[in-house]
Amino acid sequence: MDTKQYLQEIEEVIQAGPYHDNWESLSQYQVPKWYRDAKFGIFIHWGVFTVPEFGSEWYSRNMYIQGSKEYEHHIKTYGPQKDFGYKDFVPLFKAEKFNADEWLDLFQYAGAKYLMPVAEHHDGFQMYASELSHWNAAEMGPHRNVLKELHEAAEKRGIVPCVSSHRIEHYFFLDGGRKFDSDIKGEYQRGDLYWPTMEEPEEFENPDSPCQPSEEYIEDWFLRCCELVDKYRPKVFYFDWWIQQRVMKPWLQKFAAYYYNRAAQWGEEVVINYKYDAFMFGTAVPDVERGQFAQIQPYFWQTDTAIARNSWSYTKGNDYKSAYSIICDLVDVVCKNGTMLLNVGPRADGSIGEEDRKVLTDIGDWMQKNGESIYGTKVWRVPAEGPTEVKEGAFTDAVEKVFTPEDIRFTVKGDSLYATVLKYPEDGVVRIRALGKKGDAHLHHFNGFLKDISVLGFDEVPAWEQEDDALVIRTKEVRSDMPVVFRISMK
Repeated sequence: MDTKQYLQEIEEVIQAGPYHDNWESLSQYQVPKWYRDAKFGIFIHWGVFTVPEFGSEWYSRNMYIQGSKEYEHHIKTYGPQKDFGYKDFVPLFKAEKFNADEWLDLFQYAGAKYLMPVAEHHDGFQMYASELSHWNAAEMGPHRNVLKELHEAAEKRGIVPCVSSHRIEHYFFLDGGRKFDSDIKGEYQRGDLYWPTMEEPEEFENPDSPCQPSEEYIEDWFLRCCELVDKYRPKVFYFDWWIQQRVMKPWLQKFAAYYYNRAAQWGEEVVINYKYDAFMFGTAVPDVERGQFAQIQPYFWQTDTAIARNSWSYTKGNDYKSAYSIICDLVDVVCKNGTMLLNVGPRADGSIGEEDRKVLTDIGDWMQKNGESIYGTKVWRVPAEGPTEVKEGAFTDAVEKVFTPEDIRFTVKGDSLYATVLKYPEDGVVRIRALGKKGDAHLHHFNGFLKDISVLGFDEVPAWEQEDDALVIRTKEVRSDMPVVFRISMK
């Protein structure tokens, strides 16, 4: 690739507008309706790091951290890092069982509306054909353009194709290998798998850390992002952490202007996901990693979480969440004006493990019956009620929440209010306090007039009565280990 010419072409697109590379211009951005309506997407962490099936998707880093469990496991299993380094896993990443159509059939059944494959993880190996590096899945390992195959399979099913880039952290990700006799030691050129392998910045989480990525590296990062936009036209572009470094700000504005302008040329509406304060608020969609909000938010947001608690990739001994836990989180996120991006970690051979498959199938069974309470819904005046507190913030999903029959979540669409009971009572009696006759003494709640009530996925017509302090719904035949949804029609 002629990088100078490509940079010039990018600049011409930015200058042509309608978006320009400054926050004021980018603040015109509006979150597209298709994304607000989708509510549920699938994330995929899959790559060379999956081959050892050990530790986590950070194996490429931790195998060079002396004293770590990955470091010890690597030497015991594969030999010293100077003889068998991370690059030597690439030929073993064969993906011989990978079938994009089979994956997408499963994701479609689970109810996913958008698909987010990791295009490049911190390890620096691209899962797509690229003109900027030969270290990619189309030229090495499986010798297949994985990203393209997944996007094509998604589009056939009406699932929106997206990408994520974790490239920026590669700047220092393998630096442990420079501290002892390993294959990381040496000089590498731009485009090499191990380039540049700089020392981990001090206080690297600090956006004002004195150790910032170099101009050459940022330019390479920028070109890789733009290449993904132009070759694969993703509808969502997700960024992992560390792009919030101060030196990145002009480049983030430049990328957003380019991506939004390209989308305008295509006649498409697109999204950028970011963490922390990387982008100016209102110019993209914020993402909360492995966590959610305790209260409803006035802006649209996303949580990215995973089926496994301990890892984003497949490892032996993963700690899997239950489908029930994930569905409860999905319902809670949606009622608070959010969307859920749920990660799946396939095995290195391209198969999806039985545990992941079972969870996705169970989610799909629930979504087939209750999806109307999720897709295309809006927030209600009261998002939730009940005694269980949802812990707020990132990395709060490690402990499964224990809900009660009083924990209810609300969404609305058309003339229907959906009340989801997260733990259905054994006696079949549900009390919805937000729909009592008297409501709040200090605020008129605009409840509307109740017309009728049905139970999604069940034939029984429930009995109900609106009392002063609650709407009381009684069922005799409804039994479920999963959340139960009432459709409450309004006049």
